[in-house]
Amino acid sequence: MTIADTQAHLEALQHRLADLLREVQTVIVGQDDVLRGIITCLLAGGHGLLEGVPGLGKTLMIRTLAAAVDLSFARIQFTPDLMPADIVGTSVLVDRPGGGRELAFQPGPIFNHIVLADEINRATPKTQSALLEAMAEGQVTAAGKTRGLPEPFLVLATQNPLEMEGTYPLPEAQLDRFLFKIDVPFPGERELLAILDRTTGTKSAAARPVLDGPTLLEMRRFVRAVPVVPSVAEYVVRVLRATHPDDARATDLVKRYVRFGGSPRGAQAVLLAARIRCVMDGRKSPSIDDVRAVAPSALRHRVILNFEGEAEGIAIDKVIGQVLTGVPADADKSRS
Repeated sequence: MTIADTQAHLEALQHRLADLLREVQTVIVGQDDVLRGIITCLLAGGHGLLEGVPGLGKTLMIRTLAAAVDLSFARIQFTPDLMPADIVGTSVLVDRPGGGRELAFQPGPIFNHIVLADEINRATPKTQSALLEAMAEGQVTAAGKTRGLPEPFLVLATQNPLEMEGTYPLPEAQLDRFLFKIDVPFPGERELLAILDRTTGTKSAAARPVLDGPTLLEMRRFVRAVPVVPSVAEYVVRVLRATHPDDARATDLVKRYVRFGGSPRGAQAVLLAARIRCVMDGRKSPSIDDVRAVAPSALRHRVILNFEGEAEGIAIDKVIGQVLTGVPADADKSRS
């Protein structure tokens, strides 16, 4: 592919992403950073965890995005009595056309392109684990057989940070499967007025399809081919290592309050998301600023506080912020 072809592909992809964002915003008011985070997950082929108080439109965002990319969508409401078979499916007895009965597999809601796991932390760990194989491998094992999931496949989960009674915190292994943990903020006054105007009148907006599955898969291949200069990749590695309390670059907050730092999968998430951010802004290669912009969403669920950090209510974003400002962009300065 020539430089001119690459530039044309970049501009076309940027326009498509801008169209997608505008289409979703015909339904969703504000929340630009949240929407960009969800679109990043979509482009990266990585799953997203959205955290926010009830009533912020998290479910509507995900449903609207599925409509705008013209992909099949399923919502699973996680409750304490939800069973793994309710997610992956089960075998049932059905009548044969010629008489008699046979066991036939009835696929569960996981067999859709975009799956909303609503209030995922309200289900038991056994049920939560039913998602692990799907999220990691794009397949599930049910009724003694491994079954592939449709491509593209994406799990977008939500959880409420306020009501912790009767919930089951996600284990670290499952949290690590999410590309991003996205904080959904409370809207401002102008956004609230716009929400009231859109939702309490007689008119209702709906998103129209602006992308499709094959186009999305092609876009995923393109963003993974975006070149990264060695200095940016090296900075990602230094940032990740600095989240570990036993590393020489660890900051004061990390040494005092962190039990475990980010995993190698966290570094992969940061670099891939940085690639996507630069493409969304129409640039050919990610920069240090791109890394710093996406690192909190990619690492906040992977850096685990110790008992003292939990007891003192240390904000994980504050810890990551200190790492990002404490690790110099220049490798030579980092060694000095």
